[in-house]
Amino acid sequence: MANKLISQMGLHQSIANIFAARNILTAKVLLLMEDRIQNEYLVGHLPTFLKGLDDALCGGIPSGVLTELVGPAGIGKTQFCLKLSLLAALPSSHGGLNGRVIYIDTESKFSSRRMMEIGGNSFPELFHSEGKAKEMAGRIVVLRPTSLSEFTESLQQIKLSLLQNQVKLLIIDSMAALVSGEYERDKRAPTQHSLGWHVSFLKSLAEFSRIPIVVTNQVRAQSKDETFCYPFQVQNRDETVKIPERLESHLVAALGINWAHAVTTRLVLEAHSGQRFIKVAKSPTSPPLAFPFVVNKSGISLLSEDGIQVMGPEINMIHCQGHNDLVRGERQ
Repeated sequence: MANKLISQMGLHQSIANIFAARNILTAKVLLLMEDRIQNEYLVGHLPTFLKGLDDALCGGIPSGVLTELVGPAGIGKTQFCLKLSLLAALPSSHGGLNGRVIYIDTESKFSSRRMMEIGGNSFPELFHSEGKAKEMAGRIVVLRPTSLSEFTESLQQIKLSLLQNQVKLLIIDSMAALVSGEYERDKRAPTQHSLGWHVSFLKSLAEFSRIPIVVTNQVRAQSKDETFCYPFQVQNRDETVKIPERLESHLVAALGINWAHAVTTRLVLEAHSGQRFIKVAKSPTSPPLAFPFVVNKSGISLLSEDGIQVMGPEINMIHCQGHNDLVRGERQ
């Protein structure tokens, strides 16, 4: 009975269509979903511990929808994701979700050493206790798909894992790199349109699992003749990404307009005038605000809890002026 297809259960077609639209295809998935809703306390947000940002988002990263982090390479997206992973795994007594995390690492940027450094500096009383650091790390499962097709297969397995293993956060870092790699292998692949199924699946996954799903995205530089330059296409990990100054005001998020419509919250990480900013570029609860931040031993810290209101078309622009200098200084 558990493996019986929803389409074979004699339901009215309109009801069967609703389940199909949410990728609920078998009775087993339906029962697991019902059990989770009835027996598990579902949080509304994952606090980031960045007070100004949490206030703007009415509590933090929202559950049940897609949240996107977009910005140039090296700006701090992975640092943010590592901190979010720790917060989701953290005991509820310390403000965490006391759950497991699935971290899909497509560029091999996940660093357990860096994550422990963030934890030790953010929560020293917990991480310096015997065995606690290992316990926290054990709650974070890292997957490294090497292609879009491999990623697609892993999503099907993740669906059941989200319902069975008390997973409280799913991170995909980064989606753009997977698509770029697929396009490099097959120049005929329609980069934006190939994500249609994945967008639909991730949205339904967030909806029925009721957990935060965070996806990082890269930027592209758009010139007047509509040619694109992707900063994440760098062969040498230590190579500084260089973007011509004339293109800096034309940086936009990669993956296209359909992907942009799919995400509920978009946080832009950018840099200009030698300073990094987290910008709430899209949110159903927050006005467009920018918060200055730094990357430090604790992960990410805001320099001010008071957001700077962003006006007009500026909210859709992604700046990286002075970004190379920031990255170069940290490496030195």
